[in-house]
Amino acid sequence: MSQQNPNQPQDKQPQLKLTSTQDYRDGYANSVQVRMSVWDFFLVFGTMSQDNPDELNVKNFQGIYLSPQQAKALWNVLGHNLGQYEQTFGFITLEQLPQPEGPVN
Repeated sequence: MSQQNPNQPQDKQPQLKLTSTQDYRDGYANSVQVRMSVWDFFLVFGTMSQDNPDELNVKNFQGIYLSPQQAKALWNVLGHNLGQYEQTFGFITLEQLPQPEGPVN
């Protein structure tokens, strides 16, 4: 029977290795739409611009499906990071934007 060193963690976590695929790309979004169904969440990223006071234009460029578990994990990570951001740079205020019309699915 082997003895464990009390200074070593009993459940060693695997090393995380991050890589990017060949089609990986960065993008900037100032618009995110969230749709949900029983099976997943769908995040649609885009850029919003306003050329005249009566019209907002959104050009969607990427949609990402997330499982409910990954959506909740993202919620937790974003909340933690936003809290750190606000501690460092100050409170973030949000503008009221018009709500989309019609059903969200």
